[in-house]
Amino acid sequence: MNFTVGFKPLLGDAHSMDNLEKQLICPICLEMFSKPVVILPCQHNLCRKCANDVFQASNPLWQSRGSSSVSSGGRFRCPSCRHEVVLDRHGVYGLQRNLLVENIIDIYKQESSRPLHTKAEQHLMCEEHEDEKINIYCLSCEVPTCSLCKVFGAHKDCEVAPLPTIYKRQKSELSDGIAMLVAGNDRVQAVITQMEAVCQTIEDNSRRQKQLLNQRFETLCAVLEERKGELLQALAREQEEKLQRVRGLIRQYGDHLEASSKLVESAIQSMEEPQMALYLQQAKELINKVGTMSKVELAGRPERGYESMEQFSVSVEHVAEMLRTIDFQPGAFAENEAEEVALDADEGPAALEEERPEGPEGPQ
Repeated sequence: MNFTVGFKPLLGDAHSMDNLEKQLICPICLEMFSKPVVILPCQHNLCRKCANDVFQASNPLWQSRGSSSVSSGGRFRCPSCRHEVVLDRHGVYGLQRNLLVENIIDIYKQESSRPLHTKAEQHLMCEEHEDEKINIYCLSCEVPTCSLCKVFGAHKDCEVAPLPTIYKRQKSELSDGIAMLVAGNDRVQAVITQMEAVCQTIEDNSRRQKQLLNQRFETLCAVLEERKGELLQALAREQEEKLQRVRGLIRQYGDHLEASSKLVESAIQSMEEPQMALYLQQAKELINKVGTMSKVELAGRPERGYESMEQFSVSVEHVAEMLRTIDFQPGAFAENEAEEVALDADEGPAALEEERPEGPEGPQ
């Protein structure tokens, strides 16, 4: 029940106390609220025990608070306005307590435990005129006084009014003030609830944007890794081609050197032949072989700078500078919201690769 609806004067005569008690009745157990009292999002109040009973009846499979397993929240309808109340995993224990109603209940019980009008309150006596009852109210001095004070005493020149009249007026003013204060507190409580919801939304949105940001940068890193692999493969191919060519030349020169060395060895042995006739039989052939060997032209050596690999240098300064300019773009959120929600980490590298302009696979 909303505590601010139909609020009556809180303290005073028995009728006012009865009206107040009606405002403190739980719509479930039909008895005075028992603490703790919880306030629903619709601003109606329930005993937490009664709220838990309604919640358990509407959610029979919901785990109890003492269960070791983690359960999601549930929902039930407010018994006063039928507004659907959605709870988190804490159930009714996640609802806020209405400390204001609990304090009013305490005050009501204190006032109900003692008589509203004792004999001493009904017959307060004047301090200056001991035999005179205080029966009027000085409007000028704003204090209760007696008739003799008005006639002969300190208040003879003041404006006065009957004590019951002022009593009812001020009691009504105080009750109206309390009603306004309670209504204002309920509004403040509603604002607090809304701002807490805003805080939760901020946390949820921030968590979502952090996930999207991580996915974007992971996709970017995957593209860089892929491109690095392509360039390394191109560099490895060029390295292998140059090495094969140079090693082929090394084998060719080695074969020529081996043949030349054997020919020199044969020629030297022939020159050591002491018999001229036998020497002359072999000399002509050796002379021809030596002449032919000396005239053999080998394949050309690698050109100057052939071993350099500087053509495989890459310039990343402009790319690094561009990466440093990456910043948030609030205006692009509405256009890309659906795309970002559907973004999957596994599809990220392929998606960004499609956006990247095609270029030569070779070194840059």
